[in-house]
Amino acid sequence: FVVTMFWSIYIYDRELVYPKLLDNFIPAWLNHGMHTTVLPFVLIEMRTTHHQYPSRSCGLAAVCTFSVGYILWVCWIHHVTGVWVYPLLEHLSPGVKIMFFAAVTVIINIFYLVGEVLNNYIWDTQK
Repeated sequence: FVVTMFWSIYIYDRELVYPKLLDNFIPAWLNHGMHTTVLPFVLIEMRTTHHQYPSRSCGLAAVCTFSVGYILWVCWIHHVTGVWVYPLLEHLSPGVKIMFFAAVTVIINIFYLVGEVLNNYIWDTQK
């Protein structure tokens, strides 16, 4: 999810997720460490570790809980500091923010389901 969302928005307009100002404080290798190298490590883990998924409803509930918790944390940071962690959020109206957060939660759930399907395919555990 991080790789997909970050780099999609970065390619569209980097200032929305990673302003040029950050280049003065965060070296390029660290940016890639946070937003790129996650993917190969996830793929390696998927291939080397058989994951036991909970029931689909419990798994999706856990993913939704994490997603809502993260969104609330991002909103709390804005409430306390007056600054959005992700500059993209500055450009969205309150209604569009709600739709964005809902869409992000749906996308995360889709990635969870894709991970479950790939895990079952790789480890041949589908019944």
